[in-house]
Amino acid sequence: MYDRLQAHLQKELADIREAGLFKNERIIITPQGAEIKISSGATVLNFCANNYLGLSNNPRLIAAAKKALDTHGYGLSSVRFICGTQDLHKELEAKIAEFFGTEDTILYAACFDANGGVFEPLLTEEDAIISDSLNHASIIDGVRLCKAVRYRYANADMADLEEQLKQAQAQRFRLIVTDGVFSMDGNVAPMDKIYQLAQKYDALIMVDECHSAGVVGETGRGVTEQFNLRGKIEIITGTLGKSFGGAIGGFTTGKKEIIGLLRQRSRPYLFSNSIPPVVAAAGIEMFNMMSQTNELQDHLHENTKYFVQKMVDAGFDIKPTKSAICAVMLYDAKLSQDMASRLLNEGIYVTGFYYPVVPKGQARIRVQISAAHKRAHLDKCIAAFTKVGKELGVIK
Repeated sequence: MYDRLQAHLQKELADIREAGLFKNERIIITPQGAEIKISSGATVLNFCANNYLGLSNNPRLIAAAKKALDTHGYGLSSVRFICGTQDLHKELEAKIAEFFGTEDTILYAACFDANGGVFEPLLTEEDAIISDSLNHASIIDGVRLCKAVRYRYANADMADLEEQLKQAQAQRFRLIVTDGVFSMDGNVAPMDKIYQLAQKYDALIMVDECHSAGVVGETGRGVTEQFNLRGKIEIITGTLGKSFGGAIGGFTTGKKEIIGLLRQRSRPYLFSNSIPPVVAAAGIEMFNMMSQTNELQDHLHENTKYFVQKMVDAGFDIKPTKSAICAVMLYDAKLSQDMASRLLNEGIYVTGFYYPVVPKGQARIRVQISAAHKRAHLDKCIAAFTKVGKELGVIK
């Protein structure tokens, strides 16, 4: 049987290569940071990491993780409800709830698991999920595991959301689901308007803060802070793998009864190992840092504003953004790969995004700004984009 499957897979892979859609993995041989070294020996500037606050190699987090190795060991070899819960896990859950102004928190191995495990325990075929069309794949997969009636509205389109809410009045409970920041475009969900519609049509709200927590809001507490909705949103999911240290680990935080039921019935929680003590300890230290200073968020906002304006001035087609994501639109998949390759030769590490990560004909290079970037890093990146963009005819 495998001979036939092998031939089929070989053709599939060849077709992906021919279409210019094959994804190659570059190898980094240093810690994550603004400057990294890749396996070729070149030192390059990294502009495609989710390392928004520059904490992935932060000395305080490393020290906290090292200490936890000595005090709490390497791993738990267990799920939470058997013998996988340490004091570090409970302390981190409390820190996350305090940060977002919520009532309780549950930890997962990743936010993909958090989103995959949130819908099915809470909703049945009597209920409705109303989801933004550009929500993350993990939300889409989570919704598929649930028997609730599904509605979808165009990205951040409040008229369409209202129409879907009207149709969903036939169901018992209604849950509006949205990314806080949409990862491919960088736009922020209009949470104030979503909240108004939820109140009008008797709906709950869930927001995925993966690309907004640590980035959006005056102190980086995400879209609920930005729109003055702290404590008013029923469900928030997020990750420790982006702004919050860049390792692994996800969470759902929100109303205590919701979190309570997830602890009893959420399958990714019940059947996955606890996050390692080193990750929990570093996460605790990270939230301690963020409660002490807003310096990193301020620097990130300054960097993003500068970079986006300079790229627009240079003539690039940039998606409107209020986050640390700058989508440089190229539209052609092969062009996005060619440009990324040439930029690497200029010392700029970025990645082309194309179908199926984004819709066909919407290929781009997603530049992600970090608080770790210095002004000289930004200027070098802008200069490289301008040079390569002119060579490839992207700009004049």
